[in-house]
Amino acid sequence: MSHDTLPRPAKTSGRTTPPADKPSRRRRHWTRRPNPVAGAGALIWLVIVLIPVYAMLSASLTGPDQALTGNPLKPPAHPTLDNYNTVLHSGFWHLLSNTAIVAVAVVGIVLALCVPLAYAVVRTRDRWSGAAFRLFLLGVAIPAQAVVVPLYLLIAKLDLYDTLLAVILPTAAFAMPVSVLVLVGTLRDISEELYEAMALDGASALRQLFRLTIPLAKGGISTVVIYSALQAWNGFLFPLIFTQSDEPRVLTLGLFNYVSQFGVNIPALLASVVLSGIPIFAVYLVARRALVGGLMGVGGK
Repeated sequence: MSHDTLPRPAKTSGRTTPPADKPSRRRRHWTRRPNPVAGAGALIWLVIVLIPVYAMLSASLTGPDQALTGNPLKPPAHPTLDNYNTVLHSGFWHLLSNTAIVAVAVVGIVLALCVPLAYAVVRTRDRWSGAAFRLFLLGVAIPAQAVVVPLYLLIAKLDLYDTLLAVILPTAAFAMPVSVLVLVGTLRDISEELYEAMALDGASALRQLFRLTIPLAKGGISTVVIYSALQAWNGFLFPLIFTQSDEPRVLTLGLFNYVSQFGVNIPALLASVVLSGIPIFAVYLVARRALVGGLMGVGGK
């Protein structure tokens, strides 16, 4: 065969065309089939959730004499902010600061203990780490009401009664089982090759924890932060049992300020609930994506 009869390579332009069997991400997005059943279910659930919230906001803007009259879903005829003014001038800031201290302390204790524990459970594959993990999972099945009497005796023996520590320590203890479960599921999704690469570079276990595990587990850590903060912010049983005076009182107990032997100031009570829910709702809006990502990784690999 002569040199002239050799097949010539086809001329190609500078542009590269994607393979026909791999559509672009944008095209896949537009070709997704809608799910009307799921959309209708989500809409119904949204309405179910928003109706009580709307009724609470509407009632907090009415006068005390109009709280129990008329349609609760009807907008107030003469909205007023007097209820919010009453709440803000009735020790609300003191209650808010105590609740914030409890929430921050609980989150700090849970993260300081649960992150190293979950790391040890995932990286140390022996019977002791597995037994510790199962022991923490046992705490999920134990309700706080079942151990409130022994906890009360323990708090009294430690001379912590009627202090914020009497609320912080039990709340952190009961938030740890679920937090360990979430973190173990998140840490199991980290590739083993990354740990091996850092070990070859001479990284210690402590350095792997801070330089590899914690940065890659932000979703699970955010989930634990929001979960433990909610447990501290909405806690009622431990503040009710372990505190007595006004100094360590938190927001959930502050709602009793609007309950007397002659009746209940419902609009002021609901205004206090609205104001106390704003900070934790703001935290959820900031970390909602990390929260969803952390919850999706609970099961691990």
